[in-house]
Amino acid sequence: MFKTLPGFRAFSPEDCSKRDYIFDVWRRAAKSFAFREFDPPILESLDLFTEKSGEEIKSQLFEFVDKGGRAVALRPEMTPSLARMVGEKASGIRKPVKWFAIGENFRYERQQKGRLRAFFQYNADILGEDSIYADAEIIALLIESLRALGLSENEFQLRLGDRNIWAAFLEDCGLPESAIIPALSAVDKIAKVPSEVFDEILSSAISGTSIPAASLASKIRNFIKLKSIEDISANFSSAASQKAELRLADWRKLLNILDSMGLAKFVSPDLGIVRGLAYYTGFVFEAFQTVGSGRALAGGGRYDALVKKLGYQDMPAVGFGMGDVTVSDLLELVGKQKSLPLSPEVFVVIGSEASRNKAVSIASDLRAEGITVDYPFKLSGFGKQFKQADAVGANLALVIGDDELLSNTAKLKNLKTGLESLVPFDSISSTIKSILNR
Repeated sequence: MFKTLPGFRAFSPEDCSKRDYIFDVWRRAAKSFAFREFDPPILESLDLFTEKSGEEIKSQLFEFVDKGGRAVALRPEMTPSLARMVGEKASGIRKPVKWFAIGENFRYERQQKGRLRAFFQYNADILGEDSIYADAEIIALLIESLRALGLSENEFQLRLGDRNIWAAFLEDCGLPESAIIPALSAVDKIAKVPSEVFDEILSSAISGTSIPAASLASKIRNFIKLKSIEDISANFSSAASQKAELRLADWRKLLNILDSMGLAKFVSPDLGIVRGLAYYTGFVFEAFQTVGSGRALAGGGRYDALVKKLGYQDMPAVGFGMGDVTVSDLLELVGKQKSLPLSPEVFVVIGSEASRNKAVSIASDLRAEGITVDYPFKLSGFGKQFKQADAVGANLALVIGDDELLSNTAKLKNLKTGLESLVPFDSISSTIKSILNR
């Protein structure tokens, strides 16, 4: 007996229909924002991921040496592949680049609720545009991609943070530039570990500086509690206030744009959102469910230096990633999980072997018109075939038997209403399309 490997999932048709419904909503949302779909390879050079995230990422990868002696890895995320693909075309590609993808990723890490070793992720990114309108567009698409699933502001919220305002604050605290990124990585853990553990992490992050870790930890805890632009502004010293005000003007502009889009109710400033990865360079954000366990649903931000870091043309970028596991769990929790249809629209009831060829010919013609059709492989009586049509959930039953061959007319029964009608063979497609509102 074989079992599915730990952290991987096997999707039955019913599970696929739930998953593909989410993908369909995401895809339609992205295309409504004029994003174009791309599809990177699942297997990439290991260096692509270590260049972005450092050697420590190896412990989280399915990585190996292939038969050609190349160090490769199953992709753990889309962003490095996106940066490579756009970077290769940078000199000739029309900007801004608005691309999205929905694909499976792989991480060799400990399984837990909402986190598996194989998962699908929806990514959307804008490259080649440093305007704050690009940040607003990405945030708006993230919100719409959840709202289009039927979720409301009562079920999820987007929390907005900013690496730049944090850098300005830490600089105002006297921290040298070289220690800011390590300090931000520590701040990202502040809500995830006990207080004393955070103090140790921060102390290690700023070792080599003259700043007392205990004093800085206290200032960080006070700063992270601030929830309004006014309070954030008041927290800076007079020497740093001008620099802070320039950045807070960007905050006001971004929040005003989102308000104009009708999305203000979904967004709140939250300095606790830092995003620990070093490549983020500006606004960062995460969407959280506000029911149940409050898990994160999506996250992203601006990463203006990544494309250049990978060896390509300097190109600003902003984007997000959203996993299917936590979103699916939330939809199930709030009773809003849906599926794409599994049932055939038409079930062809075949009256005799003599009428089979005509029946399958009509079925083939209907399928060519985009109508889903099923029929029995083994013939049985009309009663059993109608029971089979009910069992598979068909909307309509189309009867083709000896009498129908003689009259060139089929009997069409609406299995939901019980209404029956006679339809000439040459009108079957148009009649069924009309009933199905095609």
